[in-house]
Amino acid sequence: MKKITYKDSGVDIKSANIFKSKLKPIVRSSFRPEVLTDIGGFGSFFKLDKNKYKNPVLVSSSDGVGTKLVIAKLADKHDTVGVDAVAMNVNDILCTGAEPLFFLDYIAYSKVKEGVLIDVVKGISDGCRQAGCSLIGGETAQMPGMYRQGEYDIAGFCVGVVEKDKIISGDKIEAGDLLIGIESSGLHSNGYSLVRKVLSRNEIKRMSKELLTPTRIYTKPILNLLSATGHLPPVIHGIAHITGGSFYDKISRILPRNINVQIDKNSWKVPDIFKLIQSKGNIEDKEIYRTLNMGIGLVLIVKNNQASAIINKLSGLKLKSRVIGAAVKGKKEVIID
Repeated sequence: MKKITYKDSGVDIKSANIFKSKLKPIVRSSFRPEVLTDIGGFGSFFKLDKNKYKNPVLVSSSDGVGTKLVIAKLADKHDTVGVDAVAMNVNDILCTGAEPLFFLDYIAYSKVKEGVLIDVVKGISDGCRQAGCSLIGGETAQMPGMYRQGEYDIAGFCVGVVEKDKIISGDKIEAGDLLIGIESSGLHSNGYSLVRKVLSRNEIKRMSKELLTPTRIYTKPILNLLSATGHLPPVIHGIAHITGGSFYDKISRILPRNINVQIDKNSWKVPDIFKLIQSKGNIEDKEIYRTLNMGIGLVLIVKNNQASAIINKLSGLKLKSRVIGAAVKGKKEVIID
């Protein structure tokens, strides 16, 4: 009777260890000075600089890339989805005013080419460098039977820090505040199940470069903006990352109970890719603005007398933005017209 090995079951530990050894120089390129250990141990160490903060609060997030990975597989392009995994997490904690410190990834697959996984991790490391955080560890799980050959999934987890008295929660939003919409880099990483429903396989292949444009990481410019206004009374009352649920769900979650926001959808030029998807799918406005970002990746809710100065500052930080609406008295609703 033949002796069965783990490799016979579909898990090749030796190849996995060789692969992990190739990742070390890629991962190290994202390390901040606070990282104390190399990857590969049972735990990763990150020393918080106590002298840098007065009353630090840790902020965490966990998220994935979603079915955008289906398009990456179809196009055989895997060097950008890692950026998406980082962006979905660091942009979320940025909404509280937090600076991302470190990131952990989780990659699960059955059987894929080693080069694919290396490209994915290169993207994750690139995203961490863009965000100013360190990729300090993670898990690469070979799971035969869970995924078809060539398929994989990515998720991430990040931890950031914010001074307790600088937390942005939305509780200071008041009637008269203005909404500043900051340009997205494209579809970012949500709504791809709808995209794949609307577009044909050939259209997706032809448009794959645009569809796989990585999610914009807003961390450094927005932290720069927050730092520049830090000595003033709070002028940024709320930040919303426009992902799943888009304008309706993501903005409403930060609104006080007595406040609505009114958004003028004609205040910015919606990129053609969104118009194409809406037209081909015969999708109603409310549905599309609940699903896709429509060209706006991040929304700031600010004091009305500071909006122009903030837009000018964002322009200097190479982010295009504009006023897209206002806060009014109401009951925690988002109105788009």
